[in-house]
Amino acid sequence: MFKIIFPMVLVCSACFAQLSPSSIWAVESANRYAIRPNITYGVQNNFETKLDVYQRRDTTGPQPTLMFIHGGGWVGGSKEGSTMSIMPWLEMGWNVVNVEYRLGRVSLAPAAVEDCLCALRWVRTHAGEYNFDVNRLVLTGESAGGHLSLTTGMIPQSAGLDRQCPGQDLPKVAAIIDWFGITDVNDLLDGPNQKTYAVAWFGSLPNKVEIAKRVSPLEYVRQDLPPVLMIHGDADPTVPYSHATRLKDALSTAGAPNQLLTIPGGKHGNFTPEERVKIYETIRAFLTKHHVMP
Repeated sequence: MFKIIFPMVLVCSACFAQLSPSSIWAVESANRYAIRPNITYGVQNNFETKLDVYQRRDTTGPQPTLMFIHGGGWVGGSKEGSTMSIMPWLEMGWNVVNVEYRLGRVSLAPAAVEDCLCALRWVRTHAGEYNFDVNRLVLTGESAGGHLSLTTGMIPQSAGLDRQCPGQDLPKVAAIIDWFGITDVNDLLDGPNQKTYAVAWFGSLPNKVEIAKRVSPLEYVRQDLPPVLMIHGDADPTVPYSHATRLKDALSTAGAPNQLLTIPGGKHGNFTPEERVKIYETIRAFLTKHHVMP
């Protein structure tokens, strides 16, 4: 038996050694992480909205938790396409809730905002079951996901956008990390910064200007917000850099804790490895400063 097994071990070891780092991570992930995919957190218009929960197997008790919201201009993208973006958080020992929401082809604005608020309420309701530490809950996302992270963490219940999932009060999150997200939706619906993805999200809605205002983070700036970190390239052709600077200026004026990390010459994501190292160093320092990191 040993003569049979030993050569097989050598062959498997040789194959494993040839894998890329990301492939090795994928192979090892089943042993290191408990993954609970496609949990339904809501049903609207006969459409089930789902999320995935990732947990490290070597931790017990409530853990800091990241709620990740994918990008795609509110009309594309998927939670499955965000695996690489959540890996650094898993390696830091965080639980991750990877959220999908109704895209524009299923339901027009403000459906995506409503869904993400419902996902946040689901996280609070199931905190004990999945070891979510609701006192160290961080929202993040890229592009449209950055916008949805901001709205989810900034919109008060009085706005009435969480009525699709009535329940206990929404938790106040510990921090928001906005990767090149939209902060003024009307700016993208008309004028020199008009974007086709924004126009598509609103379709033929007759009151699009009013709804766009209701889902714009700049409308909800106030002093008692969670700390906000913005990451944005100053040459972004998809979401103007001014969306980050305007939000920063408004937050600073209101006395809300915030920081803007500008990527010189950076476009819409696709940052270099060196830039990403700097970004995650900044994220860790920001969360440590605000007592969120473990």
